[in-house]
Amino acid sequence: MTTMTADRPAAAAGPGGAVPGGAARPGPNFLTAPFAARTWREQGYLTLVLLLAPFAFTYAVFAVSFTAGIAVTVVGLFVAGAVVAGGRGWGGVYRGLARDLLDLDVAVPAPYVRPRGFWRTIGSLIGDATGWRALLFMFVTFPLAIAAFVTSITFLGTGLGGLTYWFWYRYLPEQVGADGAMHRGAQFGDAYFLDTPPRMALAALVGLLLLLCWPWVTRMFVLLFRVLTTGLLSPTRASLRVAELERSRTGTVEDADARLRRIERDLHDGTQARLVAVAMQLGEAREHLAEGGDVAQATELVDTAHSSTKEALTELRELARGIHPPALDNGLGVALETLAARSALPVTVDVDPGVEAEGRLTPALESIAYFTVAELVTNAAKHARASGVYVLVEATGGDASGSGSGSGPGSRSAGALRIRVRDDGRGGAQVVAPDGSGLRSGLAGLAERVRSVDGTFDLSSPVGGPTVVTVTLPTTSPSGPA
Repeated sequence: MTTMTADRPAAAAGPGGAVPGGAARPGPNFLTAPFAARTWREQGYLTLVLLLAPFAFTYAVFAVSFTAGIAVTVVGLFVAGAVVAGGRGWGGVYRGLARDLLDLDVAVPAPYVRPRGFWRTIGSLIGDATGWRALLFMFVTFPLAIAAFVTSITFLGTGLGGLTYWFWYRYLPEQVGADGAMHRGAQFGDAYFLDTPPRMALAALVGLLLLLCWPWVTRMFVLLFRVLTTGLLSPTRASLRVAELERSRTGTVEDADARLRRIERDLHDGTQARLVAVAMQLGEAREHLAEGGDVAQATELVDTAHSSTKEALTELRELARGIHPPALDNGLGVALETLAARSALPVTVDVDPGVEAEGRLTPALESIAYFTVAELVTNAAKHARASGVYVLVEATGGDASGSGSGSGPGSRSAGALRIRVRDDGRGGAQVVAPDGSGLRSGLAGLAERVRSVDGTFDLSSPVGGPTVVTVTLPTTSPSGPA
């Protein structure tokens, strides 16, 4: 299926909204870490976060106190809500720092949409979860930024100082030790001075160890910032789910609109024109008979009209099959067997008896499953140069086998319907970006249709084959016999 085209789905955000591919690059080893660019970027991140921390902390405290103090008024709530929503801007700043310095690409939360109505607007501003989560990040990271910078810069400064102590100790002022002698160097206690070669070597060794530990201490604090950034400044699972449902709904609506337009066009350009011709032919035959004309010519016109009528009925049946295949009236298994029998390629269909053991699937689920298999089989025949296709439909999860207690006809336990279509063609199928035509066909249409019912779509198609498409559809909705 090397030429199948489809929309490439947007990179799905992982847990917490972190986009795959935004993870940090592999770091250096222990000895080279102090000289690695990543270490210095992380130190720069801690420095910039420390500079922002006092202002961000002040803003967060002001937002909480001002909102609490102004709650007794009404007009002032708009200002308080704007302050809360302003936390989004701070979140954007911190996400930008994480992206540029930590290679952490965190998804941007959905933009604020002002609802209609006075009280709804106030409620949406005051209760903006994205703004409050950003404020919480600013509050929590204030002490963390101080501790991180102080600890990290202490390791760096002390390590560099100890490593170079042998050079700069001579510029220290002389001091009188407990033994009455003059000493030049760092003093520990009353009589311990770092002014002998062994002691200077020890200071260099300690400085080297601290310098080698500095990147990992820095990384430990950076890891905490990464966790907080991903957890508090990214979209929540609920918001990601809502956004996905909105995209799926939009795609489904557009797909349905395109389908209706195609049906309207086929009816107008094909069937309607043919029926108009039939009416004209019958009218002409009636005029011949009414005027006592040639009966043979009238009969020929009626025969032509009769043939055109049968062709129009065939076209109507094909259109109806595209909307709802008649074979689905007898269940998904029968429909897929019928599809396999009509395919240009040898198609083997294996339907798990547990799929319909608890009753028929919902009509929408049956339709999606049928058209998914039909599209994949058609693409295999057109593009894959395959010699055969294998289709497996099975029930997974829950009690889909029908052995659970309390399950009767027309009810269905929580589970999923898994469809696996495999062809032995040349492979190389991939999900590509849309071409701007607005048509949702191929893998894009399948993926969009599957996501509209909260399903998953997975494609494996190495060059040389085989191509395996696995679709999982939830079957938690109750369904009875159609």
